[in-house]
Order: sequence, then structure tokens, then C-alpha cells
Amino acid sequence: MINIYRKTALIEGLSYLILLFIAMPLKYFFKIPEAVKYFGWIHGVLFLIFLIALLSASIQYKWNFKRIIWYLIASVLPFIPFILDKNLKKEYSV
Repeated sequence: MINIYRKTALIEGLSYLILLFIAMPLKYFFKIPEAVKYFGWIHGVLFLIFLIALLSASIQYKWNFKRIIWYLIASVLPFIPFILDKNLKKEYSV
């Protein structure tokens, strides 16, 4: 389960970066609103999948509430999911 969570978190984190640094500039600087529409939709679906993976991993590994909240907050901060992934990889030796 930890590998599924890690992969989901990384894909969701990457979709967030694409939304922030590619789609948003396309919308506001180049007047292409479709970029945010489509990438926003994709990111939203990936975020829901991330939430399910987080819930599943937190149940399986008995993560405390503080850790779950930290992972939720980290999911909306650019680049932090990649740092957490590195820590999870060390912690679970995967």
C-alpha cells in the first residue's frame, strides 16, 4: 500500500505543478483558459484518488491524526510531496 500511496502522491504533486506553472500562465498570460479547465479537472480527479490512497495508507500503517493532517497540508504546497516521498522511502525501505 505504501508504494501505491507514494506513486499517487507523486503523480498528484506533478499534476499540481503542471496546473500552477504551465496551465495558469497559459490562461493568464496567453489567454488560453482551456489549459486550466482540463488540467484542473485532471488534477481534481487525481486529488480524489490521492485522498483515497492517503486514507487507505493511514489505516494500514496506523498513522496518527497529526501525520494525516500534515500530508493533507503538504499536498497543496508545491514541491513538498516530493520531499515527503523521499522520507517515506527511507522510513519504509522501499
